[in-house]
Amino acid sequence: MLIVYLGIGSNIDAKQNVSRTKLSLTNRFPQAQFSRTFESEAVGFEGDNFLNLVAKIETDESLDDLLATIKNLEDELGRVRGGEKFSSRHIDIDILIYGDLVCDNPIILPREEVNLNAYVLWPLAELAPDLVEPGGVKTYSQLWSEFDKKSQKLRPID
Repeated sequence: MLIVYLGIGSNIDAKQNVSRTKLSLTNRFPQAQFSRTFESEAVGFEGDNFLNLVAKIETDESLDDLLATIKNLEDELGRVRGGEKFSSRHIDIDILIYGDLVCDNPIILPREEVNLNAYVLWPLAELAPDLVEPGGVKTYSQLWSEFDKKSQKLRPID
């Protein structure tokens, strides 16, 4: 079984959609664990604040199969596709880390936004503080301690 970390975000009916996502992931991956939920401003566009969190799951699915599972889950939860890259979302689920895989196809792993966005790095550092970034040398708690926390507004809500 591989350990996988997922980034979850929503800014449309966010509380409801985050709750539904957590339930769906727990039903699909019974060992799922979740970070606290954080509220952050929209990044890259003007929009309502997002709720964000990170999930840890265990799976034996291939990366391609897990991508399909995540896409289907997003669709079931009301994700509308085809819009702008930076736009409001009912739900957005991204694979952040897939075991120790470092790759750029079919997706970039580990996901680059982990180190760029507080709304990903802080919950990941809480959920997996001693995990070393795949292909890196620092733990996520070290990366979070070095992050410029004044650059993005973020607050835990639970």
